[in-house]
Amino acid sequence: MYSDLKIAGFGGQGIMLMGQVLAYAGLSEEKQVLWIPSYGPEMRGGSANCTVVISDQEIGSPMISTPNNLIIMNQPSLDKFEKELKPGGVLVLNTSMATYNSNDSTHRTDIRLIKVPATEIARELGNPKVANMVVLGAFLKVQPWVKKETVIEILKEKVLKEKTNLVQINIDALDRGEKAAAN
Repeated sequence: MYSDLKIAGFGGQGIMLMGQVLAYAGLSEEKQVLWIPSYGPEMRGGSANCTVVISDQEIGSPMISTPNNLIIMNQPSLDKFEKELKPGGVLVLNTSMATYNSNDSTHRTDIRLIKVPATEIARELGNPKVANMVVLGAFLKVQPWVKKETVIEILKEKVLKEKTNLVQINIDALDRGEKAAAN
């Protein structure tokens, strides 16, 4: 098994957190992992992306120029990274902050598109900051790199260990993302 992913959006949308959670979960399941963050010149509100690779074998290179998978949280990131996705790749798109029309000649038809209104779902849950976990739940539904239970364990033990009041809403966000991807 070898899978790679680029996650992109604005700083402050939890882009790096998604990548870290996947990387920690991969390590917990005794896989080889790679997580590389990339920030724009600004932090919050600027562009942010990261690359995640999870493999059963040693990872040869940290450079991924054409990812197999994309999670895109906003329109500028879609405009910038869509063309990099390999044909047949998976694009999980936060349709609350980016639009995609396969009939539009500027968009690709050779990829698998998973549309998730992540920000809307997060607002329904009561916290727009969990939109990242909504799209992560959707991604793991279509690309089960790691077990959802492992992700929840990582959230509890490493990420939210001092913010126990946020654990359940993040689990709910993963569940809602999973359901959105199933539709």
